[in-house]
Amino acid sequence: MSEEQNVTSKKITSKTRNRLVAAVASAAIAGAVGFSAISSGTVPVFAEPVKLDRPVQAPSFADVVDVVTPAVVSVRISGEAPETGTVATPFFDMPGFDNLPPNHPLRRFFDEFQRRDEQPRGPQQRRRTRPVAQGSGFFISGDGYIVTNNHVVEGGNQYTVVLEDGTELQADLIGKDPRTDLAVLKVKADREFTYVTWANDDAARVGDWVVAVGNPFGLGGTVTAGIVSARGREIGAGNYDDFLQIDAAVNQGNSGGPTFNLAGEVVGVNTAIFSPSGGNVGIAFAIPASLAKTVVEQLIEDGSVERGYMGVSIQEVTPQIAESLGLQDARGALINSANSGDPAARAGIQAGDVVIAVNGKTIATPRELARTVAAIQPGTEIDVTVWRNGKSQDFSVTLTEMPDTDQVASAAPSAPSQDEGGQPASFGLTVAPADDGNGLVVTDVEPGSVAEENGIQPGDVIRAINSQPVTTAGDLKKAADAASSAGRGAVLLQVVRDDANRFVALPIG
Repeated sequence: MSEEQNVTSKKITSKTRNRLVAAVASAAIAGAVGFSAISSGTVPVFAEPVKLDRPVQAPSFADVVDVVTPAVVSVRISGEAPETGTVATPFFDMPGFDNLPPNHPLRRFFDEFQRRDEQPRGPQQRRRTRPVAQGSGFFISGDGYIVTNNHVVEGGNQYTVVLEDGTELQADLIGKDPRTDLAVLKVKADREFTYVTWANDDAARVGDWVVAVGNPFGLGGTVTAGIVSARGREIGAGNYDDFLQIDAAVNQGNSGGPTFNLAGEVVGVNTAIFSPSGGNVGIAFAIPASLAKTVVEQLIEDGSVERGYMGVSIQEVTPQIAESLGLQDARGALINSANSGDPAARAGIQAGDVVIAVNGKTIATPRELARTVAAIQPGTEIDVTVWRNGKSQDFSVTLTEMPDTDQVASAAPSAPSQDEGGQPASFGLTVAPADDGNGLVVTDVEPGSVAEENGIQPGDVIRAINSQPVTTAGDLKKAADAASSAGRGAVLLQVVRDDANRFVALPIG
């Protein structure tokens, strides 16, 4: 190796050695620092955790539940079923015994049991108590009056009330009202009960919180919460439908239980659910407190409910019917028929009139008329305003008591012109004079015509058009022309089918 190369090699070796020494020194220092931190017990410093200065308070119904739950009860209903007193013999009912040979050892026993079975049975001597239904209820007085549903107590004759603490008490049926599905029980006990009061349900708004308490599936004392989903629901339960809709979980066994507002007042009585599956889907219906209170007070006082009765059959006023009658708005209740001898007919109200007000209160729908009249005591004289011949008229009607069948305002379903020669004209009708001279018989309806579209059928009898009697095909055309001249877009036909009146509005032209 030359001297120059030897010098270069020494320089490289020296430089490398210096780097290694520096690296070792750094590692030693780091190790010393780490050892020192561990040995001294210090820990790494982390960022502060995120937290709220005060916890968020979610809505709680515990205070309401604590107050009202003692007033809510479970209701068990029992009835009686007959016992025949006969002994079942399923063994000899098995196939094959009727084919036993005459000398078979069991043949004599089979014949003996068959003779007994063929003998006429005597009168039923014994009856046994059986469960009928179970539901919910709530105290409305300290002396033991309980509100529940009529469909809960229906078919029973023994009523057991189970309190929150498990105490079972017997109760009597004070009264029931199938039309509103309400019933009142009275507990037999010498003690004071916790009870609740009625709310002003008119103040309940859609979106308000509510709490339902009841006995779903027989579990007892179950609390669910939700909101008022809608008001004034009609579900086809009867002429007095005016339900609150809530989305609190309500199931079988909740019937008759209360729905409370956050003040612990009863805003409704749980009565029905919408459930394709049979379980809760968040759509339940409660009888409003205002209606329930009125009915319950009458049941406690009299054991039954008296309702005012006009004696009319009514239907909805559609926009087409309103147009044909010259009414500015589609409102009121159209009289299909006024029963002869009943209050409305005696006062002069007739088929084709539209009731637009009672005692000065506007009537918007047939159901509103039904509820308004039913809420008035029989024997009361009321002022009824009707729309007739393009103007309003007032009649004084003295109500009577509603008969057993619900006839106050049974809503009928809401559902065109002719040349003199009987050929179809603009309405698509062919008509002929009725045999009794009262109206026109529809003999044919043109397919696709306005008459067919509005449900007119051959055999229907047209008694009047725009409240004017008709006897010829020309009367139809004259009435249509008169309506058109008055600026109306439809005419109103009074149609009789199967001895029942209804009114049909047919567009002109």
